[in-house]
Amino acid sequence: MKQHFRSAVAVGAVLVGGVLASGSARGTPASTQDVVGARRAVELYLEGHATGQVAPFREAMHDEMKMFLNRDGVLVRRTAAEYLAGVSGKPAADEAKRKRRLVSLDVTGDVGVAKVELDYPGAFMTDYLTVIKTDGQWKIINKVVHVQKQ
Repeated sequence: MKQHFRSAVAVGAVLVGGVLASGSARGTPASTQDVVGARRAVELYLEGHATGQVAPFREAMHDEMKMFLNRDGVLVRRTAAEYLAGVSGKPAADEAKRKRRLVSLDVTGDVGVAKVELDYPGAFMTDYLTVIKTDGQWKIINKVVHVQKQ
């Protein structure tokens, strides 16, 4: 019985892997111009963090953007307007100690996802940003954040 179960699991894993691999091969490839546009939205987002200015965030984010994170086990939601209201207008006092990087960007057709790391004194954050091309412009439509206190 155990051997039969293991065989069934192995066959299932191969089938799922095959389905996932074939699904990824079927996606609409993004043009170089679209990858550049999606990357630009993420770079503007990072610029907003570095400068503390609203303008780069506003240019990067769709008006309907939503942000989600768990804070002490409680799901926190923010709209784009709420997020922008919290922007200080100036760089953080410890800006010289902060590091940010775009880890990955995967674009398929008119959507994509970016993984961004923000290494700040006291916290290391991983942001997953969903980007979408709408009205000819790439915008961040969703942000999900994991915060690790240091």
